[in-house]
Amino acid sequence: MRAVGDLGASDVPATPNRPAKFRPIPGLTPAQNERLARVLSEPITYVDHASFRRAAAERELFGEHDVVVSSAVPWCNALDADEAPPRRTVVLTTDEERRLFRQLNFARYRIARTRRAIRGRLTKKVALELLNWAERADRARDAIVQINMPLVLAMAKRSRLGGVDYAELISEGNMALMRAVEKFDFSRGFKFSTYSCRAILKSFSRVALRSSRYRSHFPTEFDPTLERSDFLDQCRVSAEADCVDDLRTIMARNLAALNEIERTVIVQRFALDADKQAGLPPLPKTLEEVGTIIGVTKERVRQIQNRALSKLRTALQENFLAA
Repeated sequence: MRAVGDLGASDVPATPNRPAKFRPIPGLTPAQNERLARVLSEPITYVDHASFRRAAAERELFGEHDVVVSSAVPWCNALDADEAPPRRTVVLTTDEERRLFRQLNFARYRIARTRRAIRGRLTKKVALELLNWAERADRARDAIVQINMPLVLAMAKRSRLGGVDYAELISEGNMALMRAVEKFDFSRGFKFSTYSCRAILKSFSRVALRSSRYRSHFPTEFDPTLERSDFLDQCRVSAEADCVDDLRTIMARNLAALNEIERTVIVQRFALDADKQAGLPPLPKTLEEVGTIIGVTKERVRQIQNRALSKLRTALQENFLAA
């Protein structure tokens, strides 16, 4: 495989410290100029072949018997892999497969050759030629990838890798397939499926190794409730306990100047007379139950309670919180 990196479209030669600057070509659309800039700046990799230098190479590869692949062959998606109906599979013969790879690499060869021939300002004719070859290369590459996508799904279903996310497995397999398309040497006579299967299996192994390393560092899933600090909760519980103790002190010394009825209402409503030593939970009484004890309606109990709470709040602020 031969990697080529040529100059961009500029009158000034590029250097390692000063890349060539692309100048838009008049007469081309913004989209065409943007695509052309990428064609000129990105490295070109292709598998060279002696047949590319024949005068009739273009006519032989892009003539009337061109390989046509339906765009209905979808991208391999992990989300609907199990629910989707069986897809129509396109199977190429060995000659058809070799033809597609020759088209892909010949188109890139022509891009590299055209880029090397650029001297000075890029003309519109040369720019359109580069765009044409780039489109042909993309069309051949997309056809190869689409045809072989079911291979990724089939291998992912057959793999028995515990603890590996299925979607991540297919995603990594798709990337491995596309890298295999770039590196496959069609001149050796092997089927692409043989070469790509090895690349996909290696990618699955990398996913499994990466997942294993991750789980060795993070053996459990992230749980926000476990990671959240309980410092504020502890402070709130401690403050509430202190306030309860202060309230008992106020009640014991009658610092809020409660009368007997108000005291009875507070004690019964909030179970302040619960026996801690007995270990029994406090059982606050309802308004109606307290009203039965002191002989008034529950509405009257509510009024007495509110008045007593106001006195307790004032006493708590003056005698404890202010300090």
